[in-house]
Amino acid sequence: MAANYEPGAALPELKVTPDRFVTVRYAGASGDFNPIHIDEAFATSVGLPGRILHGLWSMAQVARAQTEAAGGPEKLKRLSVQFRGMGVLEQEVVVASTVRSVEDGVAVVDCEARQGETRIVRNGEAEIALD
Repeated sequence: MAANYEPGAALPELKVTPDRFVTVRYAGASGDFNPIHIDEAFATSVGLPGRILHGLWSMAQVARAQTEAAGGPEKLKRLSVQFRGMGVLEQEVVVASTVRSVEDGVAVVDCEARQGETRIVRNGEAEIALD
């Protein structure tokens, strides 16, 4: 069953905790083998707290939250986000979404992904086709 798409409605949150191997798996799937994602020693040597999440993995979680709430991937017509924070491994990511408007059978949804107080994806905007 699809979520409530009345303006102002909060959609179900998606909560996912990236395990310590997610960046290695995602590197293989995406082809992005930047060492800040797969090499702990390199990541710390350049001042990072450790390996960090791929931005596109974080965006994929925002997309997943929209498609799960809408009832399927075919409902997601557009997604735009900004990468602003650094995501880390083994800390829960929470995707929150709120319906901004509905017009002509399309809901515009504001969305973001957080890890604790860090907004790792912000200013997200999704367009969802409604039945």
